[in-house]
Amino acid sequence: MNTKFSLFQNYFTVRKKAHLLFDPGNGGLVGKILDYVLLGLIGLNVLAVIASTVNQIYNPYSDLFYLFEFTSVLIFTVEYIFRIWSAVEKPEYSGAIIGRLKFAVQPLAIVDLLAILPFYLIFISTGVDLRVLRAFRLMRVLRMLKVARYSESVQALKLVINRKRPDLIVALFANVLLLVIASSMMYFIETEVQPDAFPSIPAAMLWGIASLTEIDYGTAPPITPLGQFLGAIVAILGIGLFALPASILASGFIEEAGSENDKTNSYCPHCGEKLNNPNTKTEFGHDEK
Repeated sequence: MNTKFSLFQNYFTVRKKAHLLFDPGNGGLVGKILDYVLLGLIGLNVLAVIASTVNQIYNPYSDLFYLFEFTSVLIFTVEYIFRIWSAVEKPEYSGAIIGRLKFAVQPLAIVDLLAILPFYLIFISTGVDLRVLRAFRLMRVLRMLKVARYSESVQALKLVINRKRPDLIVALFANVLLLVIASSMMYFIETEVQPDAFPSIPAAMLWGIASLTEIDYGTAPPITPLGQFLGAIVAILGIGLFALPASILASGFIEEAGSENDKTNSYCPHCGEKLNNPNTKTEFGHDEK
């Protein structure tokens, strides 16, 4: 009985250590080193995917590329298995099967799966069209998304997007509404004089996107006076409306930075005591300065 209990105890101890080790920021010095190693490996994988599209680089060193890919997938697979296995250490993922399934469908866990899936798809595929295999290989660039787990900046961006989601949805709706209205009007104005350039409303949307974003995709400009006037109005409105999401995100980052400063200033730097009023002294007889 003691031996069996000891084995169970060791199992739970190893699982807890694995959870802390693969949880960014909670694994101590070893965990921090592992985080940097995985970050470096992710960066090298992205560079390898880019370099593999250059035949002058890939063809002479194809064996090295494959060896690096195989080693990377092996490491990422072990990481994925350990994350799934140790996920039950968090209360929200309790349950041997249900808890791990709940963790497996989380966005970052799906990213971990996508990081290794293309390799196995290529490995088991036989007689598949080369274009499909090329698409599988290019899917490896999704490994770059794994950086989100280790980057505080990406986490802050996620927090800001969630906080500003209603405002961003309103801005997106306004942009789509303007695009549809402007493209429809331009179609009815220009289709008779430029049937090849504006054959339909969807075709006119390419002009609308180019005008609203101030990017020239080589679309035909309107030639009728009314069309030119509409084009000028759309371009002016596009400057403000398409910049609106950026301003919303900027205000969100400012608010996030302010809240972080408030959290920092709410504790005394000398004793760590929480300050009810930053301008008053603590019970230890000194102010926050």
